[in-house]
Amino acid sequence: MKIVILDSFALNPGDLSWDWIKRLGECEIYDRTPADKVISRCGDAEIIITNKTPLPKSVLEKLPSVKFIALESTGYNVVDTEYCKERGIPVSNIPSYSTDAVAQLTFSLILEITNAVALHSESVKSGEWSACPDFCYWKIPLSELSGKTLGIVGFGQIGMRVADIAEAFHMNVIAVSGHETDQTRRKNFRWVNMENLKKEADIISFHCPLNKNTEGLCNEEFLNGCKDGVIIINTSRGPVVDEKALAAALNSGKVKGAGVDVLSCEPPKKDNPLLTAANCFITPHIAWAGFETRERLMNILESNVKAYLNSSPVNVVNK
Repeated sequence: MKIVILDSFALNPGDLSWDWIKRLGECEIYDRTPADKVISRCGDAEIIITNKTPLPKSVLEKLPSVKFIALESTGYNVVDTEYCKERGIPVSNIPSYSTDAVAQLTFSLILEITNAVALHSESVKSGEWSACPDFCYWKIPLSELSGKTLGIVGFGQIGMRVADIAEAFHMNVIAVSGHETDQTRRKNFRWVNMENLKKEADIISFHCPLNKNTEGLCNEEFLNGCKDGVIIINTSRGPVVDEKALAAALNSGKVKGAGVDVLSCEPPKKDNPLLTAANCFITPHIAWAGFETRERLMNILESNVKAYLNSSPVNVVNK
């Protein structure tokens, strides 16, 4: 049996081990695979493992040996799952491995905007504090989270964990979700519709899946309906946000600040408007990248592959 890993580097740049998979059969591991080499590398493979390397129908049609596809991610839009279903090829993803990590980065972005840690650290290092006649100073207005209202769009595992942290900061939490669950245990929590979320939230954080209803959701109309000085956070999927509209709102001051870990095109093109937008903090899709998070992902990936080999695949997204 042959196993091919098309893009191993993001998950494992060298601090984790692939020994477990090497024991399962002939294994070829590639750091990255350009589109024009996918077919030649996977030609006789039974198992293909991919993160972001696309496997559309046009490619899969030329891979008669493939019997199982294992993703190194929760998202599975890079694989034509419907075609795989037609061929009886199960596709497994990695669910619920990064809940804490994404929630952590969400608040890292929020706190950077409200407390300007990096700005003030650089100011001190440049000598401004040493030259200051007062015992303290601040470069921009700072603000507390206590008493502020956090609007959460998408209330799955990550959205709920973000709400848990917000409660610890004594924030009010409002949320919009396609499926409203019982949240009576929470203090200062309300389900609202989208219009009320826009009107009431001081900070809006997106934790929704990308689909036809959420693509471009945070657009000009959406932002115009928000409070002046709102903070926008996106750690879900890049296309949820209309980047041109968000950049314009940042530059006009309608949006006080934005923190995004995802963009519509990754890596971004040089003309992405958010790269030069005012008070916009961009991290390179790293919410999932902590060692512990990747280690957890690797363990689930191992379980997925072994479950397939035991004729009982799990976490299958195309049943």
